[in-house]
Amino acid sequence: MGQPVMGQPRIIIVGAGPAGVRCAQTLLGAGISPTVIDESRRDGGQIYRRQPENFGRPYTKLYGTEAARAEDLHTTFERLRAKIDYRPNTLAWNVAEHKLHIVHEGHASALPYDALILCPGATDRLMPVKGWQYAGTYSLGASQIALKSQAVSIGRKVVFMGSGPLLYLVASQYVQAGAQVAAVLDTSKFGQRLRALPKLLARPDVLKKGAALVSSLKKAGVAVVNGIEPMEIIGTDAAGVQGVKYLDASGREQQVACDAVALGYHLRPETQLADLARCVFRFDEQTRQWLPQIDELGRSSEAGVYLAGDGVRILGADGAELAGRLAAYAALADFGHTIGASTLDDLKRQQEKMDRFRLGLVEAFPWPAAQAARLSDDTVVCRCEGITVGELRRVTRDEGACEANRAKAFSRVGMGRCQGRYCGHAAAEIIADAAGVPVEMVGRLRGQAPVKPLSIATVEEVE
Repeated sequence: MGQPVMGQPRIIIVGAGPAGVRCAQTLLGAGISPTVIDESRRDGGQIYRRQPENFGRPYTKLYGTEAARAEDLHTTFERLRAKIDYRPNTLAWNVAEHKLHIVHEGHASALPYDALILCPGATDRLMPVKGWQYAGTYSLGASQIALKSQAVSIGRKVVFMGSGPLLYLVASQYVQAGAQVAAVLDTSKFGQRLRALPKLLARPDVLKKGAALVSSLKKAGVAVVNGIEPMEIIGTDAAGVQGVKYLDASGREQQVACDAVALGYHLRPETQLADLARCVFRFDEQTRQWLPQIDELGRSSEAGVYLAGDGVRILGADGAELAGRLAAYAALADFGHTIGASTLDDLKRQQEKMDRFRLGLVEAFPWPAAQAARLSDDTVVCRCEGITVGELRRVTRDEGACEANRAKAFSRVGMGRCQGRYCGHAAAEIIADAAGVPVEMVGRLRGQAPVKPLSIATVEEVE
């Protein structure tokens, strides 16, 4: 493990995914050795998550069309490891007074920094469906982790339901692994993709890969259905998931038998640490969510705090790599390093192209906000606390809880282990519909430390 050099600025990177690795590489190229904090046991992030050492699946099976990029990122980090202060299996759980609070193997400590570069990645964006609390319902990300880290399928017969590129990517990875995929049920409509085509053509190579994923699923005999509306995940508390009921594009009720469901609507940035660092957020109308405010290089509103990768904007793995480089250059420039204008201009041009493609994806695979109004009162919205849609509507209408944190105080929605990561966006849509106000007026659930649960046996190290 490398150590920071005396006299250098203390730069901490949170996350060793595509953004974090390229950020560290760029800083090292300028002669600065950063500290890299990563919750995972190895580098790669979620998209390029490494398999356990005793597993031998080839890169092409694990990462498909992105195998070369994954291998290059892993190889790059192996070269960096000895030159940086790398801390895997370490949770960054708070930011306060220019210190990053971490915990490793039950020991908590605080690391002072001159610059903090947050590259925490993203998590699944979820809209509840009746019955999603039954055993056998997973997020797309969780189903992908099971496959990559444990080489297992989440069920014998799996339905993938939701929208966005990740839906097709994970379904195809399951097919590649030999799992039985019962169906891919997409809430987006073919016409929405056609309208988004001019923006999607900003990156024709990526568009071609996406089309190839859909084609490969159909060739494998998987039913791919567009324009659906989820009705119910059928099951019982004792037996778990037994099937999925949905309306097809013509409004006819359909049903698919399965014993597991992978659910997700694209991704949402992990913004809790940015919130605790007191970064300013703004409402993004295209994606209907609150995102940290950054400049074109990744500087946040808070001096010394930089944001990069899917933790601030969902640009994909290669977009995250580029954003990691830009954030590193921003920090270097702020510490007096000279950055070539041509280098920055080239990276910014690439980023503009990726951002246009991002907006195309938002248009092609929209967040199904309207579904929130049609959820039945007995649908569970907060799985951690068992809070139903009906209860959330009641506190909104009867108690006047029209703001997210007030509704949380009255109903406990978002008070569980996930701190609203999985229910927060949908809860905001439900509150907005019940109150008859725009969703941006509902606000967002505030970040709380610790961002993830800590063991009661955690010991604080005193300096």
